[in-house]
Amino acid sequence: KVFNYGKHRRDFTYIDDIVEGIVRVLDKPPTPTNNKFTNSKSQSLSKNHQPPYSVYNIGNNNPVNLMEYIEALEKALGKTAKKEYLPLQPGDIPDTFADVKELVDKFGYKPSVSIKDGIQKFVEWYLNSKIFSWLQYFSQKVWIFLM
Repeated sequence: KVFNYGKHRRDFTYIDDIVEGIVRVLDKPPTPTNNKFTNSKSQSLSKNHQPPYSVYNIGNNNPVNLMEYIEALEKALGKTAKKEYLPLQPGDIPDTFADVKELVDKFGYKPSVSIKDGIQKFVEWYLNSKIFSWLQYFSQKVWIFLM
């Protein structure tokens, strides 16, 4: 099912980019004096105060048309998807993207794997994984059972 007739734009992010962003953030944890969520720069940690924290959006910051995503997946798999085009689902929004300004400013990092490269790498991993082999085996057994 392809909602909004495929006219969505999403900020897809490759897993290696997410992991790299998390590692960089973990290397510089927030302290009571370097995070924007404390009441003052001299606030100490006590049972009356929450520990310091910071929230970062780790995303590609490059929205891609859903149909471009589907086409890249079809190309990487060598198959054409069976698509049923439907209207926008209630509560969904047509476009999303990650604002990574703080990630870039504080850690000098911006995810960069393109949608085509990320999908190609994912498909290669998936087809060579034990998960794919297990799913093929399981689907054959279920088919035989249903017959």
